[in-house]
Amino acid sequence: MSDRIYIFDTTLRDGEQSPGASMNAGEKIRLAIQLEKLGVDILEAGFPAASKGDFDAVSLIAGKVQKMEVAALARTGRDDIDRAWQAIQHAAKPRIHTFIATSDIHMKYKLDMTRDQVIDATVDAVKYARSFTDRVEFSAEDGSRSDRDFLCRVFEAAIDAGATTINLPDTVGYAIPEEFSDLVKYVMAHTPNIHKAVLSVHCHNDLGLATANTLAAINAGARQAEVTINGIGERAGNTSLEEVVMALNTRPNFLPVTTNIQTEYIYPTSRLVSMISGILVQPNKAIVGANAFAHEAGIHQDGVLKNPMTYEIMSPETIGLSTNKLVLGKHSGRHALRSHLKNLGYDLTDEELKLMFIKFKDLADKKKMLVDEDLEALVTESILRTDDIFHLEYLHVICGNTVLPMASIKISINGRSIQGADYGNGPIDATYNTISKLAGTKPELLRFSVSALTGGTDSQGEVTVRLRENGLVALGRGSDPDIITASAKAFVNGLNRLEYLKANPIQASQVL
Repeated sequence: MSDRIYIFDTTLRDGEQSPGASMNAGEKIRLAIQLEKLGVDILEAGFPAASKGDFDAVSLIAGKVQKMEVAALARTGRDDIDRAWQAIQHAAKPRIHTFIATSDIHMKYKLDMTRDQVIDATVDAVKYARSFTDRVEFSAEDGSRSDRDFLCRVFEAAIDAGATTINLPDTVGYAIPEEFSDLVKYVMAHTPNIHKAVLSVHCHNDLGLATANTLAAINAGARQAEVTINGIGERAGNTSLEEVVMALNTRPNFLPVTTNIQTEYIYPTSRLVSMISGILVQPNKAIVGANAFAHEAGIHQDGVLKNPMTYEIMSPETIGLSTNKLVLGKHSGRHALRSHLKNLGYDLTDEELKLMFIKFKDLADKKKMLVDEDLEALVTESILRTDDIFHLEYLHVICGNTVLPMASIKISINGRSIQGADYGNGPIDATYNTISKLAGTKPELLRFSVSALTGGTDSQGEVTVRLRENGLVALGRGSDPDIITASAKAFVNGLNRLEYLKANPIQASQVL
């Protein structure tokens, strides 16, 4: 059996199904380039049949990356498969990923199909996909709750029809590691032609066991892991790429397998996903959380100072988290900025660097020293959001304990400037009331959180909001040394993401 584990990243497809985590085409392309640098083997770029926006993004990514296989998701209907192929046909390594549910509960209540009908649909879909490319993956949705013998029948039929990868998903995060390991072993022992395909697993984190289940499956013989950066995804999320990869790297004595992941790019990629998606990484998140390499207890600090391995089972440099951060300031030049951004994973064009340098100098005049988090926030706002409908141009707020808070604001809508003012219970309420009035919308504010990007009173404030309008939920994120301005930027970003969701409705709310 091969000791090589293929990493199938679905951040751009399943990860984007996180509530509010919509990404525009430019953001998806930038993330795809970073994932290729990270060493991902297969990139699931999206679900082309879901919307025109998804189709266009998948098509653009397919023409951009060269080393990774680019996979497009499709249900077993031929229309879906046609759409998937149209999106990826010009990719250097195109893969069609087709799926259908195989559990009794899904077949009865969702599909209204018999077992034989599901097998027939599987065979037809795989054969049809195989007529376009020899890279065909078949997934049995809700596989962990499917009848084992029927699951093996479906997999056998799919492989006979031409599938080169067979995926066993724990779609609803129901499995327990020992149970899932046993299921993988059973499938490998009772699917006669399993040696002709790579067995993959795709786990969800509803019980907090996605990584444990994936590692158990690898130990049992699975050779492809389907993951997302930071573990983002539907409901409680997916298996975390960084957790699986670093577990394999750290415990080769127990899991003697390898991946192609360049681990020094893990942390920069994690930060990029967080910046683009607007989903904060929890401080105690394994591998990439802010506290992952922080030591506060005196005994721990003493041990780490004497030998880091006393309390660190991996070095922060391994994942690209440098302990010696280069600090830039207002006297730093364009070359230093470009070099540092490249080390962070941002390869900017000359035009992008020109725009970024102007923003950098403006912020450097307000802050004496800029660190990585400041630069990443600038890239997100200056480069990654250039196609937004709404832009904040001007903000003036009057507030205090003796005046009624009022905000005077100018925003641009598709390039047309409009200004106005309104009152509120506080400066942020006044700001949001004014922006809503100018934008002609009134979304419900579900969540508002604020944090500091770095230490110090001159730190940039980072604000995250969750907005809901007509059943759509979007996250917004903004940063600025002025917390009211950061709040306005986050609200405007949320409005832009709502507009993106309106223009790109997701037809399949939950798959795999």
